[in-house]
Amino acid sequence: MEKDVDSCQDGAKIEPSTKLGTEGTETQLDDFVGPHPDYNEEEEEQKYFRRKRLGVIKNVVAASLAGTLTYSVYLGLLQMQLILHYDETYREVKYSNIRLEDIDRKVLMGINVTPVAALLYTPILIRFFGTKWAMFLAIGIYALFVSSNYWERYYTLVPSAVAIGMVIVPLWASMGTYIMRMAQKYYEYINYKEEQEKEKQRAPRDACNAYIIIFQTVFYSCFHLSFVCAQMPMVFFLNNYLYQLNHTLFAVKHCGTLSHGTLPGFNKTVLQSLPRSVNLIIVESALMGAAFLAMLVVLVLCGAAYRPMEEIDMRSIGWGNIFQLPFKHMRDYRLRHLFPLFIYSGFEVLFVCTGFSLVGSVMGWEVTEWGQVMLSLCSLQNYGVCALGLERLAYLLMAYGFSASVCSSLALCMLRLRRHIPLLAGALIHSVLLVTLFCWAPEPRCLAQAPLLYSIAALWGTGSALNKTGISILLGMLYKKKERQDFIFTIYHWWQALAIFTVYLWSGLPMKAKLSIMLLTLVVAVGTYLWMERKVAWNMEVRLPRIPRPRHKTRGYRYLEDNSDETGSDGDGDKENDDRHPTEATREDELPKEDGELLG
Repeated sequence: MEKDVDSCQDGAKIEPSTKLGTEGTETQLDDFVGPHPDYNEEEEEQKYFRRKRLGVIKNVVAASLAGTLTYSVYLGLLQMQLILHYDETYREVKYSNIRLEDIDRKVLMGINVTPVAALLYTPILIRFFGTKWAMFLAIGIYALFVSSNYWERYYTLVPSAVAIGMVIVPLWASMGTYIMRMAQKYYEYINYKEEQEKEKQRAPRDACNAYIIIFQTVFYSCFHLSFVCAQMPMVFFLNNYLYQLNHTLFAVKHCGTLSHGTLPGFNKTVLQSLPRSVNLIIVESALMGAAFLAMLVVLVLCGAAYRPMEEIDMRSIGWGNIFQLPFKHMRDYRLRHLFPLFIYSGFEVLFVCTGFSLVGSVMGWEVTEWGQVMLSLCSLQNYGVCALGLERLAYLLMAYGFSASVCSSLALCMLRLRRHIPLLAGALIHSVLLVTLFCWAPEPRCLAQAPLLYSIAALWGTGSALNKTGISILLGMLYKKKERQDFIFTIYHWWQALAIFTVYLWSGLPMKAKLSIMLLTLVVAVGTYLWMERKVAWNMEVRLPRIPRPRHKTRGYRYLEDNSDETGSDGDGDKENDDRHPTEATREDELPKEDGELLG
């Protein structure tokens, strides 16, 4: 019995010690796995979203830099090559047996005509590759075109020019969508606490408008510098070989509104000596390096515009629906009222480059890229070059580029003023300049007119900056839903492509006819835009197509489909009452919030 009592006492002593050991192990495990005593969850969250915001800023700057490099290389190379091709001696000595003039005409046709079909494939291309990779692909095509100039033959220049024409609209649509998405992401990362607390509520109207204004302003301020950088090959290389104005303009009798088509009497020989092939290869290699740098900037520095699941959902609505939606969006009265403004934006920078300089008619295809540059070159040819000579063309375009870059920042006034003020200010500047140019014809070979011509180029840049930046901001304000943005920017730049095609057709018209068409287009554009703003202020019904629900495959990789990408971050709601209205939304309470946007 004593032994049994002793054994019970020993067991009682062992049991507490075992419990103490288990508690000690759990304590050690909690210390190892649990949060650090100095860990501050709120502070770490702030650091995380600060890094996210810096990443968005990096993406915007990188996309702006890539666009600037791409167009600097492209416009600079074409300006240089087409001046060389214009010279009779250069063509006869280097390319007498390949009919270079005929090749240039076909290249011009490829770049101007091909974008007319862009509405059919641009949304499919952007959805298939994604926004970032569509930008990368388009910039790669530009680099391919630069490389084709190493060996100038029909089978290198013409196919690459057609490829360039095919990616004009996709590049601009993807860039516009990318900047819009970055503005919306930045808003999300700034207001992440509100997003967590009000996860199921819509963001307030105009929630991310400030960031749309700022990011679009940054993009266009950088991009307009491409007109300055594009003049570097001419300033540092080609100007050393050009004749002075007394030779090139010897037979020119009339300038400005008195001229018809290409500048009559312009000398067919503009080079006093031919550049060596080695020097040309060095210049082209530098431009090729800049084109590759633009590709690397997009590849390395630009992040994705959408999360992977969002891109999957956007593709899985069906390729047939993706093909149809751009056409269906055109039924929206807001877009229809903006069509004349889109067309005019395709004319106006074209004007600075085609009436003010020789490169417009002789080298019209150099600037057809952005729906603006070619017509501008016409004005530079018939006004600027006619009075100051070809050797000062680069400085006229640099004045335009610097002015446009600086004055793009004026769009920031939309943070405090109503959104129509910058657009109307740009239209007013251009209307005054168009009337001035219609009534004034400069004297040939008269350098005393240089200050006035530089002032006109700078003022035109101011109007162009307000026009381009204002339209992109306006579209961002009206259409915030991420599923619609690529369609909207595709429509915008497709209408610019139609303007390019129109300019290509009218190249032989008298200057007065061109100025009259531009002024009429501007008046109609301003009138329809103001009428659109009035309708929006009246809260008139809009007719937007319903975005179909994603249709996920039943085989292969699956992910959580329910609410997989409904972030509620676009300020317009991602659900569109599909059960009630299976075809389209027509009532104000069923539309995204931006559809009820008020004037200002």
